[in-house]
Amino acid sequence: MEVISMIDPGTWTRFGVHYGLFLGALQSNATSGQLGYWLQRGALSLTNMVGCFAMTELGHGSNVPGLETTATFDEASDQFIIHTPTVTATKWWIGGAAHSATHASVFAQLIVKGKRYGTKCFVVPLRDPKTYNTLPGINIGDIGKKMGRDGIDNGYIQFTHVRIPRGYMLMKHTKVSRSGDVQEPKLQQLTYGALLQGRVAMVVDSGNTSKKALTIAIRYAAVRRQFSNSKSNIETKLLDYPIHQRRLMPLMAQTFAMLFTGTEMTAMYTKLMSKLESADAADSSDLDEVLEMLKETHSTSAGLKAFCTWNCLDTIEQCRQACGGHGYSAYTGLAGMYQDFAVQCTWEGDNTILTLQLGRYLVSSYREALKGKKLSPGVGYLNNLDSLLGKRCQITDLENILDPAVIIEGWQVVCANVVKNTALEFEECLKKGLDVDDAYEQCSQSRLYAAKLHSYGYLFNRFVDGVAKVQSELKSVLLDLCLLYGLYTIEQNAGAFLEYGYFNPKQMEYIRLKTNDFCKAVRNQAIPLVDSFNLSDYVVNSPLGRADGNVYVAYFDKVKNSNPQGPHPYFNKIIKPLIERDTESGAIEDEEAGLESDDEDD
Repeated sequence: MEVISMIDPGTWTRFGVHYGLFLGALQSNATSGQLGYWLQRGALSLTNMVGCFAMTELGHGSNVPGLETTATFDEASDQFIIHTPTVTATKWWIGGAAHSATHASVFAQLIVKGKRYGTKCFVVPLRDPKTYNTLPGINIGDIGKKMGRDGIDNGYIQFTHVRIPRGYMLMKHTKVSRSGDVQEPKLQQLTYGALLQGRVAMVVDSGNTSKKALTIAIRYAAVRRQFSNSKSNIETKLLDYPIHQRRLMPLMAQTFAMLFTGTEMTAMYTKLMSKLESADAADSSDLDEVLEMLKETHSTSAGLKAFCTWNCLDTIEQCRQACGGHGYSAYTGLAGMYQDFAVQCTWEGDNTILTLQLGRYLVSSYREALKGKKLSPGVGYLNNLDSLLGKRCQITDLENILDPAVIIEGWQVVCANVVKNTALEFEECLKKGLDVDDAYEQCSQSRLYAAKLHSYGYLFNRFVDGVAKVQSELKSVLLDLCLLYGLYTIEQNAGAFLEYGYFNPKQMEYIRLKTNDFCKAVRNQAIPLVDSFNLSDYVVNSPLGRADGNVYVAYFDKVKNSNPQGPHPYFNKIIKPLIERDTESGAIEDEEAGLESDDEDD
C-alpha cells in the first residue's frame, strides 16, 4: 500500500477508505459478533461490498460531537431511522461514496426515547451490490472537480428516514437493547480508535511522498549544470552549490526523521489496539492504563499528522522550486504531487485543530506532572521540570554540541519552558473566571507554538532512537543526517533557544556553521541515499528523476509524445480574426522592417 500511495494516490485512498476507515470503524466500534458478521459479509475480502466512512458533513468537520445526522430508535420495529434533517447535515467529501461504495459507516446522533446520547457509529447500506442502484431513501451525488486526487470519487450522501436493523448500530461501547435501554461505556474516549489508524498512515505517507519528491529534485540537481567559475569552463552542478545543498539536504534529513517516526507511531498504534481488544472493562486499573495509552497515542498522532503533512507539502514545493523552470511542468511530477498531497493537511482533521489537540494534551500533562503523576514517555521530560527550567548548555568545547544527548536536552529545556508558559497563561485565564474550554481557546496560539516545538523534539528523539539500533557501516551516514536534522531545526527555532538561554549567541553561530558542514557531508551521500529508497523509474514517474540521469532526452521525448504536432489547433478560430482585423495602418511590407538607413546617420 505504501508503494501504491506513491504511484497513484487516488487508488491508495480508495483502498485506504475501505480498509483503513470503514473496516477500522468496524474494528473499533463493533462487538466481536458484529465484526465477525461483517467480515463474513465481505468487509475483509472486499467482496460483495465496498465501504466508505461517512463522518464529515457539509456544515461540520472537526466538531464530531456537533454532527447533525440523526439515528432515532424505533422500538416498535426494532430499527434505527437514519435521517438528514438539514442541508448542512449532508454527508460531504465522503471518499468512495459517489460511485463505489455499497455500505457506509455513518456517524450520527443517537436518539432513544427522545433523549440524545451523542455521536455513534452505524453501518448503513447505500446500494444494491448486484445492480449498484441506490437503496430507498438514499440520495448520492458526486461533489465534482477538486484541487487534486481525482482518482477518488468523493461524494455526498443524504438520508431520508432510512431504516436499518438495530444490530447495524456498532455496540462495542454503547449498547441499545430491544426495549430501548441504553448502556454507555465507562470511558467515551475508547470510541476514538477508528480515527487513529488514518492519522498514523498519514505520518508514514508523509515520509514516503517526501522520498519521491526528493528523488526527483536531488537526481536532477546532480545532472543540471549552471554557470562556471573562474577556474574552469565546465559548468557547476546545482548539487555542488552550497545554497542548493542548504535547500535540499535538510529536507532529506527531515524525511528520514519522519520515516523513523512513522515506524514508531505504527508500533505505538498496534500496541494500543491490542490493549484495547484485551482491556477488562471491570478492572479499573486496566482501564486507567488503556486510557493513558489512548491519550498519548491520540494526541501524539494528531500532532504528528499535522506536523508531518505540513512538512511534506512544503518539501514537495521546495523540491519543485529547486528544479527551476522545469519544476513547473506537469510532466516532471511535482506539481501534480503537490495537488494530490495538499488534501492531507485538512482531511482526517484540520492540521491547526489537531496541533491544538496536542497543545491541550501538553498543558494537561504539565498540570498532572506538578501533582506528581508519572507521565508517558513522549512527555516524560515534564516530570523533570526542576532540573530543566532555567538550565543552560554546560559544554566547555563547542564540538560537544554535536553530541545527540546535548541536542535532546536542548529540546527538552525549550519545550519544558514553552509548555510551562502556556500552562501559566491557561491558569491565568481560569483565574479570570473563564471556563476550561474558553481558557484553552484564549491560549490557543501558545498551545500551537508549544505543540510545534514539541514535535520537533519528538522527531529528533525518534531519529536518534532509530540510528542507535543500526549496527552496520551505514550508521555514520545516518548519524550525519540525524545531526543535520537536529542542528537545522535548532537554527530554525533559534529564537526559542536564545530566549530560554540554553544556547548562547556564540553557540548558535557554531550551530549555523556546522549545519553548513553537515549539508556538504550529506550532499556527498545524496545520490546513494535517494537510491536507497529503491524507487523505480515507474514509481518516480518523472523524467527529471530518472535513475540513469538521462533527464533531458527523456523530458523532451515526454513532451513530444504528449503533444503531437499537427494542424494549428486554433488559428482559424482565434489568431486569424485577431491579426487580420481591419486597421488604419493596413498591410505594410518593408524588407528593411523599419531599419534606418546608414546615410541618415551622417
